[in-house]
Amino acid sequence: MDELLYVKGPTMGSNLKLDPEKTVVVGRADRADITIGDPVMSNEHAEISSHAGIVKIRDLDSSNGTLVNGAIVSSVVLKNGDTVEMGDTILCFRSGNDQKQTAGHETKSVPPPPPPKRPSRRHEEVKASPEDVKRVLAMKEKTNAIRDEVAKVIVGQVEVVDQVLMCLIAGGHALLIGLPGMAKTLLVSTMAKVLDMNFKRIQFTPDLMPSDITGTEVLYTNPSTGEKEFRFIHGPIFCNLLLADEINRTPPKTQAALLEAMQEKMVTTGNITHELAPPFFVLATQNPIEQEGTYPLPEAQLDRFMFNIWVDYPQKHEEHEIVSTTTAGGFKEPNAVLTQEDVIELQRVVRQIPVSDHVVRYVIELVRATRPSCEEAPEVTKKYVSTGAGPRAGQYLVLAGKARAALEGRIHVSCSDIRGAAVPVLRHRILTNFSADSEGMTSMDIVNQLIKDVPEPDENAY
Repeated sequence: MDELLYVKGPTMGSNLKLDPEKTVVVGRADRADITIGDPVMSNEHAEISSHAGIVKIRDLDSSNGTLVNGAIVSSVVLKNGDTVEMGDTILCFRSGNDQKQTAGHETKSVPPPPPPKRPSRRHEEVKASPEDVKRVLAMKEKTNAIRDEVAKVIVGQVEVVDQVLMCLIAGGHALLIGLPGMAKTLLVSTMAKVLDMNFKRIQFTPDLMPSDITGTEVLYTNPSTGEKEFRFIHGPIFCNLLLADEINRTPPKTQAALLEAMQEKMVTTGNITHELAPPFFVLATQNPIEQEGTYPLPEAQLDRFMFNIWVDYPQKHEEHEIVSTTTAGGFKEPNAVLTQEDVIELQRVVRQIPVSDHVVRYVIELVRATRPSCEEAPEVTKKYVSTGAGPRAGQYLVLAGKARAALEGRIHVSCSDIRGAAVPVLRHRILTNFSADSEGMTSMDIVNQLIKDVPEPDENAY
C-alpha cells in the first residue's frame, strides 16, 4: 500500500497509509480529512488522491504553497522517494509497487531521505536590490526629518504621527478617533504637505450621497459638433490622501461607497471603471462622544482599516505651547520631505523586507490569543472577549512591523516591532462582552494584557 512517512513536523516518525481509489484533504482545520497540528499549514492545505496505482497531490490555494522535492507545485504525480512539504511538515512518499518488487529479498533499512536544503520561501520572494537596501537604511534620517516638519505645525502627538506614517508606507488606511479640537484634520493636511500628496477633505453629513464622493456623469454638449454626451466629473476621492471627516455621520450607503474604493482602489460608475492613482490613502476621523444621530461602522467595515489610532489630550507643557503659539500667529509652513514616487517605492520595498518564522509564529500566537474559542487563549480573553481578531489582523501586524523597521532604518523585523503595532491593529478587532463593559475593561486594556501574557517563541518551538 502507498504511504507517506512523516520526516519532520508534529507527527514526525509516524506514517500515513493511502487507501486506493480514495481522495483525502490534508490541513490544519478539523474539517480536513487528515488534521495535522502545524500552525504554518493552511486549514485545507492539499488534496491527495489515489487512483489506479497513481498518487497525485494538488495544492488547495494554500498560503505557503505545497512543495515537492523543493519546488512549489499546483498538481503533480508522486514518485517513490519524493519529499512533500506543507508548512513545517515534511513527508516522504513510499510507493507500494516498489515495496512489492523488493519483497522476499534481503534489504537494508534505508531511512527516509533528508529534506532538500533550500532557502526559505519567504526569502525566495524577496528580490530587493542594493538600492532598495540603501533606501531603507537611509529612511531613519528621513523619518526624523518628517517628524521635524510635522512638529512645525503639530505640537506633540509623536506616537500618533509615527503610527500614521507606518500605516501610509504599509499601504493601509487608518481611523483616527479623538475629541473635537484635537487637530486631527490639521495633522492629516500637514502629513499631505510633508509627503507631497494631493489632499482632499470630505465633511460627512447625513445627506451626503455616494456620488458626492466618487463623482457623477453629467450631460455635456460638444461645442464643435453640437452633440450631447455624458462625461464623468471626478469626485474628491480622486486624490492621494483623503480625509473622511466624521465618517460615522453619513448613512451606510455612502460609507460603503468609500470603503469599496479603499479596498479596490477604483471607482465604478455605470459600466466604466476609473482607477485611483497611487498612492491612495484614506484617513477617517470619528468623535468618540455624541453618538446620537450617527451611523457606527459595522465590524466588517472597521476591519478594512489597518490602524485604529487614538488621538489623546496633549500633555500640560504641550498644551501651553499650543495655546501660546496658535494665538500669536506663529505657524510655520512645513516642507516636503518625500515625493509621491518615494512613497510608492517605500511601499514596494516594505513588502520585500524579510520576516523570520520566529516573528511570524509570535504574530500567530498573539492573534489567536484574542479568540476566546481557542484553547491557548489566556484567561483575560476567555473572561472579557466575545469575538477575537481574524486573519487580516495577522497580515496587518506583519506589514506594520515591516513599516516600523523601515522607518527606523532596519532591514529586519523583530517581535518588539510587532508589539509596537499591536494596539492600533488589534484595538478595533476585539469585541468585548458584558463582563468587560461592567468592569470597565476596554479592548485596549485587553491588548496590553495580551502583550504581557503571550511570550515570544523560544528554541523549543522549532
